Amino acid sequence: MSNTTTAQPRKYVGDLRLDHQEWLNTLRFRKEDVSILERRLEAIVQRNSKQEVMAELEHFQNRFIREKEVIDELRHDIKQHENQLEKQGGEDALGMEHGYITEHTMLHDRILTFEKLYRELKAEFRQWLSMRP
Repeated sequence: MSNTTTAQPRKYVGDLRLDHQEWLNTLRFRKEDVSILERRLEAIVQRNSKQEVMAELEHFQNRFIREKEVIDELRHDIKQHENQLEKQGGEDALGMEHGYITEHTMLHDRILTFEKLYRELKAEFRQWLSMRP
């Protein structure tokens, strides 16, 4: 007879930490990218002060502010998870406790969602820029 129960995923703590580093690097890059997009907004403000354009600029400015907040929230949560892993034990220990893997999976899903939404925002901004003189 085979056992049909699903085993809990098992990952080494070191693998979880590598994921954290990758995510933190991605977030650092995105934060720099948002700063570049904000500078592009500033350049448009200097060239164009029409009310319609200003409202659109404010829309993107608010979205960029929110993106930076989300990045900061994700960074904080990743660092909190890293602190929990440090308390768990050594580098070679298996992250077998369900809570660690579940939290890690939730963080992974949040990173994927953030990346998807960020790409959409950037595409929307680029489309908007293409319509500006």
